[in-house]
Amino acid sequence: MNFEDFCEQVIKIKNLPLPGNESHYKMEPAVRKKWRESKNTLGQNPKKAAVMALFYPDANQLTKLLLILRKTYQGVHSNQIGFPGGKVEESDSDLLFTAKRETYEEVGVSQEEVEVIKELTEVYIPPSNFLVKPFVGLYKKPKPFKIQEEEVEALVEVPLVDFLDKTNEIEQRMTTSYATDILVPAFKLNGYTVWGATAMMLNEIKMLLRRVL
Repeated sequence: MNFEDFCEQVIKIKNLPLPGNESHYKMEPAVRKKWRESKNTLGQNPKKAAVMALFYPDANQLTKLLLILRKTYQGVHSNQIGFPGGKVEESDSDLLFTAKRETYEEVGVSQEEVEVIKELTEVYIPPSNFLVKPFVGLYKKPKPFKIQEEEVEALVEVPLVDFLDKTNEIEQRMTTSYATDILVPAFKLNGYTVWGATAMMLNEIKMLLRRVL
């Protein structure tokens, strides 16, 4: 989809109610559902984080969504696909500032160049005890991305048409840092299996976009 047309239509999501947990649960692994039904999320005193779902035009003015492949490290989110973003720092004024700051640090997009159009439903991530607030933003005049090599292995630039394609919704068996051979709902994007919290956030975005595009 042409990015100019996308911008004209996507702005309509500002006035839409959030699909919320309904959208998240459709992409929730069974192991997480079991945990959710037996635990009190707020009772875990979670750490706070924020991420940015950034839409932008490619060289042909077609719309893309930016994801990143995280580095391999000793942690539960090692070598996973996610959004630019990260944990709240003491100096951050609010969660939106966190999302913009982390987006700048990880992929080089300055805060002033992101037009935020929607705050999404927060997602709790049990393995790392993080409560994550996603935002949707537009990057209308993109410059070349500059990755933070300590944190980001690669950019994953997903065409909007692929993101919206229902045939890219799959189920796949996975072995993770906290579970073995589990069947998870996921998106297949640019050859990567995108699952867990990122897939849950993506599904809320997808449900919103389907109502305006």
